[in-house]
Amino acid sequence: MIDTGNVQLDLIIEDYLSYVRNEKKLSDNTYESYADDLDSYGKYLVKNNLSNISKVTLKDINDYIKELGKNGLAPKSIARHITSLRELHKYLVKTEKITINVMDNYTGMKQTKHLPTVLKSDEIEKILDVNLDNVFKYRDKAMLELMYGAGLRVSELVNLTIYSIDLENDIILIEGKGNKERIVPLNPYAKEALLNYLEVRSTLIKTKNGVPDKLFLNNHGKGISRQGFNFILKNILEEKDIKTHATPHTLRHTFATDLLNNGADLKSIQALLGHEDISTTSIYTHVVDNKLKEDYIKYNVRKED
Repeated sequence: MIDTGNVQLDLIIEDYLSYVRNEKKLSDNTYESYADDLDSYGKYLVKNNLSNISKVTLKDINDYIKELGKNGLAPKSIARHITSLRELHKYLVKTEKITINVMDNYTGMKQTKHLPTVLKSDEIEKILDVNLDNVFKYRDKAMLELMYGAGLRVSELVNLTIYSIDLENDIILIEGKGNKERIVPLNPYAKEALLNYLEVRSTLIKTKNGVPDKLFLNNHGKGISRQGFNFILKNILEEKDIKTHATPHTLRHTFATDLLNNGADLKSIQALLGHEDISTTSIYTHVVDNKLKEDYIKYNVRKED
């Protein structure tokens, strides 16, 4: 609950948050980020006698952003705050609570886009080379093959159920951001790993908990969590002595980059990843371009003596 100390401002912000939750179907994490950002913004406005949001000026916005920086907020977090303010003020104009959107003229700091980290082919091979000596390794192998082979987000992976997989047609039904569904192919490697896991999955089921729908189970017979998968990947990276700083999302980045390197078009990759805007997908063209430049410099025969 937003509590800025001003009832009218609280109601305006709560109204907007209700809109983004119910109409825009944001994920819980995104919604919480919006709520935290706007709680901070609302408190700043009240503290500076700006609780009438229609009176907020561009200078007020600039002063607020500067204060975030002085308080030690990272540039990436500040950029997220700016996005939250843009969306709030756009909504207030749309609902006629204000007449002028001051954020239209905001030209302050822009977040520098960092190219995503991707794994080399030999690193991916090492990660996927799991020694299948117990039921947990069968599970880990299937999860890793699906993450890389289908370009899944970790939240999408852990939310898969036994009903998400169509082994007859080799497809997976994914519930992505904003509850948007998409269908992605199940490649032969992921299918084989999945079939092997399904043969032993029953040994993870604890009868007192009932039969779980979640596809991937932990040692308590419940669906594995994001933190659980993060822990598994971290241990594998250490075990395989892989120095590249990799997260679960790195597998998704590598999937997209490998597709692009092998001739897939951006539209197809966009559909597979579930990106709403193709500009999000286009970041991978920069990764490929950088790799080409590195290879050119590394392998060009005309080098200085």
